[in-house]
Amino acid sequence: MTQAPSAEGRNAGETSGATPPIAVLLGDSDVRIWGLSGAERLRRQLQRAGVRDVGEEPAVAAAQSGRVLLLHCGWVFDESLVVALAAATAGTVLLDEGSDRLVAAVVDAAQCRDVAARLGEPGANLASAFRVATPATLVGTYNARLRKRETAFLGALDASTVSAIEKRTFAASYKGVTDIVTKYVWPWPARHVTRFCARFGISPNQVTLASLAFVIVAFFQFRDGHYLGGLLAAWIMTFLDTVDGKLARVTLQSSKFGDVFDHGIDLIHPPFWWWAWIAGLSVAGCSLPDHDLVLAIVLVGYVAQRLEEGIFQLLFGMAMHVWRPFDSFFRMITARRNPNLVILSISVLFGRPDIGMQIVAIWVLICFVVHASCIVQGMIARRRGPLSSWLAA
Repeated sequence: MTQAPSAEGRNAGETSGATPPIAVLLGDSDVRIWGLSGAERLRRQLQRAGVRDVGEEPAVAAAQSGRVLLLHCGWVFDESLVVALAAATAGTVLLDEGSDRLVAAVVDAAQCRDVAARLGEPGANLASAFRVATPATLVGTYNARLRKRETAFLGALDASTVSAIEKRTFAASYKGVTDIVTKYVWPWPARHVTRFCARFGISPNQVTLASLAFVIVAFFQFRDGHYLGGLLAAWIMTFLDTVDGKLARVTLQSSKFGDVFDHGIDLIHPPFWWWAWIAGLSVAGCSLPDHDLVLAIVLVGYVAQRLEEGIFQLLFGMAMHVWRPFDSFFRMITARRNPNLVILSISVLFGRPDIGMQIVAIWVLICFVVHASCIVQGMIARRRGPLSSWLAA
């Protein structure tokens, strides 16, 4: 079997610079996932991949020139597969490994009708005339954008598979390297809330706006020494921060504005929370020796760690936390918002929010040193050649 070359990184939305193909959608399914039919989902994916000419008649495409991308609407495609197919050369066909059926093809206009008639049928005998690809060979197994290693999803959509496909596509929307709360606590409830939002037409930006409201509530609760109320608001915000991104990915509604809106809130609010926490200690009847020093460590340390991550990205062309297994593990507990909130929540349960902030300050210093050593180790390792992620191995 001849295999198509894989696309590095699986970064959705990136195509080769070639003229986009004409797309033809064939077949369909009455079943909807995340509020979308198979055809609606493919149209959104094609638009994001830069394909604007989308129809349902192979005869119309056959009368034109250039590449034609044929897609079967009865299958659910990972977005990276659609992006890769839109950039693939004519003569590439994609098979569903589970059923060995032909589900997509990139062909010359002259071949359009013949191949379109075979879409959805077994395609094992196509190897002699086409470059046969599977999800793994078409886009590889490393998703640089979501920092994880997995095979791109492809599955037949019907009433018996919709639940499993929603679960699988939700998992595919999750970042592989993230903090311990987001990775292990939020997935189950976030999937159900994401399904609720998709069903009732709640947009990702509306979820982000709600999370911003809880950012503000938590700030004033912390400042006034109401730590239980502030933590409740803060944890709801972190949960919604998980939901909005997953909702955008599974419903294919992510946008530049939404990305800036979401990440801007994520980047800016933690220092304000930590300042408010320290300001509220006196109101709550707690004292914090050298509180100015603790505040300086927490605030400057937060900015410094972000700068360290940016420096690593600039020097080595990848995120710091995907270099080695240790770096990916350390990302789960590094002194960012959620791990810090875990420390502070435990301290409030023991009635010592002051000690909690002291521990956070110490942890910030430790993480700063760990990140600085990571940069130094990277510079030393680069002498032997370019750095690459262990997930891409």
